[in-house]
Amino acid sequence: MDSRVSELFGGCCRPGGGPAVGGTLKARGAGGGSSGCGGPKGKKKNGRNRGAKANNPPYLPPEAEDGNIEYKLKLVNPSQYRFEHLVTQMKWRLQEGRGEAVYQIGVEDNGLLVGLAEEEMRASLKTLHRMAEKVGADITVLREREVDYDSDVPRKITEVLVRKVPDNQQFLDLRVAVLGNVDSGKSTLLGVLTQGELDNGRGRARLNLFRHLHEIQSGRTSSISFEILGFNSKGEVVNYSDSRTAEEICESSSKMITFIDLAGHHKYLHTTIFGLTSYCPDCALLLVSANTGIAGTTREHLGLALALKVPFFIVVSKVDLCAKTTVERTVRQLERVLKQPGCHKVPMLVTSEDDAVTAAQQFAQSPNVTPIFTLSSVSGESLDLLKVFLNILPPLTNSKEQEELMQQLTEFQVDEIYTVPEVGTVVGGTLSSGICREGDQLVVGPTDDGCFLELRVCSIQRNRSACRVLRAGQAATLALGEFDRALLRKGMVMVSPEMNPTICSVFEAEIVLLFHATTFRRGFQVTVHVGNVRQTAVVEKIHAKDKLRTGEKAVVRFRFLKHPEYLKGTWRKGKDVAIFLLFRAWTPSFPFLVSWVPMDSGICWLRFLCI
Repeated sequence: MDSRVSELFGGCCRPGGGPAVGGTLKARGAGGGSSGCGGPKGKKKNGRNRGAKANNPPYLPPEAEDGNIEYKLKLVNPSQYRFEHLVTQMKWRLQEGRGEAVYQIGVEDNGLLVGLAEEEMRASLKTLHRMAEKVGADITVLREREVDYDSDVPRKITEVLVRKVPDNQQFLDLRVAVLGNVDSGKSTLLGVLTQGELDNGRGRARLNLFRHLHEIQSGRTSSISFEILGFNSKGEVVNYSDSRTAEEICESSSKMITFIDLAGHHKYLHTTIFGLTSYCPDCALLLVSANTGIAGTTREHLGLALALKVPFFIVVSKVDLCAKTTVERTVRQLERVLKQPGCHKVPMLVTSEDDAVTAAQQFAQSPNVTPIFTLSSVSGESLDLLKVFLNILPPLTNSKEQEELMQQLTEFQVDEIYTVPEVGTVVGGTLSSGICREGDQLVVGPTDDGCFLELRVCSIQRNRSACRVLRAGQAATLALGEFDRALLRKGMVMVSPEMNPTICSVFEAEIVLLFHATTFRRGFQVTVHVGNVRQTAVVEKIHAKDKLRTGEKAVVRFRFLKHPEYLKGTWRKGKDVAIFLLFRAWTPSFPFLVSWVPMDSGICWLRFLCI
């Protein structure tokens, strides 16, 4: 669908798809530009070129059987049997979209944009509303467009978002990692979005996000924090502005955006890498200050997102501090970087609500499209466009992948460890596969001696609200009762006893050295990041070479220094595992993509793919 929306709402419809990679997408806003969709210029009638449309009709790609997008020519006075069939069809589309579906009214199944007269459109929307009520969902009209195709009567197509009211707090949850250079305004933007109040220009909005005193004093994030932004079934924002608690936000929301606020300063780069590899974000928000442009760790954070294949969009902040020419220069700088061969992205500047809808749909369907927003956390300029984008942004994984993961054995990554009074030991993390319920018996490890210990899950909470069942891909905290906290550490896993987990102390990898000040040789110590595993390893052997220089590659054997780790071949479904080596003698990171298979000998062989 990466071409269909731009063809329909962003300019001329042309066979063969959307813009070529390397170009810049600019969707036209409501009422902006011509409403024509191809064909030569000719005589116009009432501002519309109808004769040309008959020879080159507007269209969308044919309707797909899978996915959450449904085409309907019209829904006028259906019979009872037909109505029940339509309701069943809506349930299927909602299931495919994990609670969200998009209906295109006035479109044939083959994608032809016929459009409806006003009376027929009104009747169709009324029927769609009845269908939504039947399944417990709400509808929101995203946008309407006139279609000039072989008719003298104005005809429209309407795009409608259908969102199901959550049952048993099973809301749609998207995790967004927030990246960007230090002082670019990451925490301030999250404070404005989640608190509902603009910043005063001196960082007041970010105070509630900091976890440590030194963060408040310096104004710089050094740890990983989480903030939530909710949307109800009608697309309205649900946040802390009405003195709500986190529990009330979860209960009132059918869609939750969980922001993972990561550190921007270079000395906290290892924390940022851990947040990206461990918490498995669905997408990333890269924040760039308009007055400084691409500076500091911006390029490194961009490289991390590319290496991990995490889809990302860009927000240019602090536009209230700059002249329009400065903002435009920063946007052009970003576009040049995104078009480079290493990125291979199509920038899309969002300047209207119509653009935001287009960007959300294209972003979910095409990995190449990168929306760019320009906004201010002080004046609130264009802030609503980002909210529209987040509200419409569909899940980036389909229901089939979710079902496959849920059918596997339980595996929970331990990312955080707490001690809560009257509750006991609590661990936070992400369920990688399977289903976890209250009372489940699991094993946790590996310990320093490579063992796995039995434990029981006493209770589960998601976004600080009680939850009885945890499904694959969801993040939560698990209460373990009286289990000794001293036996736990970050990087462990809690798995089903039937899994019979294996551990790894030594692994070999084909690495590409992207940069180093001197040479890379035997005896070097590096910090290895694999998913939620983070540990120092020593280089035991470099095969066929004595040392490596920048740009060279070789097969290298590593050994974990402290204790064995549990490693699994797929950190993210359908994508390669990513390992990052942080050299202790040098600050910059060295990202690699890897895929690996554990051998019977206990040594894990990894093949690094150069980015």
